[in-house]
Amino acid sequence: MEKSTSEGRRRRTRIALPVAAAAVAAVAAVVFTRVAGAAPAVPEPTLTPPGYTTLASGELERRVAGALDAAPSPSPSARSTTTGSTAPWLAQLWYHDDRGTAARTDDVSFFCTGTVVAPTKILTAAHCVKGYNWYAYGAVVTGTTDLPTPGTRGADLHGGTASLPLRQFYDPAYNADTFDNDIAVLTLDAPVRATPIRLTTATDTAAYAPGTAARTFGWGHTRTATLPIRPDADCARQQDFVPGHMVCTGDTGRAEPGAPLVVGDRVVGVAAADGRFLEVRHYLGPVRARIDDSNFSRDHRADVFVRRSEDDMGYFKASKGSTLDNRDEAGNWGAAELVLQTDLDRDGFEDLLWRRADDGAVFLAHYAPSAKTWRTTELPGDWASRTRLVAPGDVTGDDLPDLLSVDSAGVLWIHPGNGDGTFAAQVKVGPGWNRYDSVVGHGDFSGDGKADLITRSEDDHHLYLHPGTGTAGPDAFAPRIEVRTWPDYDLLDAVGDVNGDSRADLLARDHGGTLWLYKGTGKASPEIFATRVPAAPDFDQYDLLG
Repeated sequence: MEKSTSEGRRRRTRIALPVAAAAVAAVAAVVFTRVAGAAPAVPEPTLTPPGYTTLASGELERRVAGALDAAPSPSPSARSTTTGSTAPWLAQLWYHDDRGTAARTDDVSFFCTGTVVAPTKILTAAHCVKGYNWYAYGAVVTGTTDLPTPGTRGADLHGGTASLPLRQFYDPAYNADTFDNDIAVLTLDAPVRATPIRLTTATDTAAYAPGTAARTFGWGHTRTATLPIRPDADCARQQDFVPGHMVCTGDTGRAEPGAPLVVGDRVVGVAAADGRFLEVRHYLGPVRARIDDSNFSRDHRADVFVRRSEDDMGYFKASKGSTLDNRDEAGNWGAAELVLQTDLDRDGFEDLLWRRADDGAVFLAHYAPSAKTWRTTELPGDWASRTRLVAPGDVTGDDLPDLLSVDSAGVLWIHPGNGDGTFAAQVKVGPGWNRYDSVVGHGDFSGDGKADLITRSEDDHHLYLHPGTGTAGPDAFAPRIEVRTWPDYDLLDAVGDVNGDSRADLLARDHGGTLWLYKGTGKASPEIFATRVPAAPDFDQYDLLG
């Protein structure tokens, strides 16, 4: 901490959140006072993230046309298969690999259905994804109620838009013989205009209660059908039916592969290859982790932002799974005392939310890929009185990332995200958060698909999990769970899923400068983290991580 005692000079206090434990007692009661005079320059990121992939003109339409010509289902003659007002979030997944030969006998072409659950995320079935290279041979069509037909550019999409799948994920426990865990997520290269549909919640029991009327949607003969939920016992005679993993509808074979099962305005199931539906609430952990997996390098592993103390230069260090890659320079960040990564608008490009050290003002740096530049705006609000800022993801259960803050009295507040980089009115959670020397979180640590917090008590260094409940207000977090006694690390940080296994991880720096990676296990118990592994040496040269 630096503090000027000269009258008329600005008081400068730098808090690197998550902060060093030794500094917390001193900064817990600190608030920032805005004074007259020119404010320090606003840092502008100088590193350009990977942009949208450039394909040859008409390439995606040609992929659709190839699949349309070869795939046996759905029938290309089926038109007006859905109603835009009924299922605007329904997607067409077309795959065509001609194997580089003129012969058609070795072509791999097929069609699946998907569901837009975020601007760049398509929920579908694992059997539509595993073993296929969607980036090289796939196309996702949204924004139309019709199936494509042959056209001058390869395929007429009838007002729809073809998008490139940037990366793919399927549940690692997927069983191709039984279709258990048959669920997957495709990440698109750019956001689509189609309005996403929300996922069910982990505590949703009404949607799965026998007698509930559910609907499935498709593009071929199914189009739409109402399927009543039945007791699991009614499906027990079906081979390979797995209670808790699958939804019993008593009617298999009618749904298209990857098609959604919807109750009300939420997706509760995904159709496996044999028409049975996977129970989405059981898979919220891995699915939501993929929805909230934007990072600077645009792969599926969270990266780390650091600032070198000797010259205030910022860097991004990309994750290689268990270790961090060489750093990429990101400009001078001397004016900042905090940098957080969070994709507030779900556009697939990580935003940087940072606070200025001199006056506590908070800014959002958002990358605009169309202009290939960063745009920075100041966020309104009384941020100078806040001793903590955390960007854990969606806390309130509306599928939009939120922001948390702790005020000087130790009260935790939720700033609900609006999905466009702005926030709704703050919501009070409760007091007592100044007892912790570290409050961090980015993603789901307990495996239930809800954003959680990790804290460390100041007096005894016990580590606690605060499970998120998916609600806004005093009950936003369940009672804390002590998970272990923690070593005397001088800094903790949470940036998300560092190793790419769909579980939130924790980073910790020891007093020797080694950064350790604690891989999450998804268990809300003392086994919440696997045995630590060294992620990078010489991290004592950095005074800020985010």
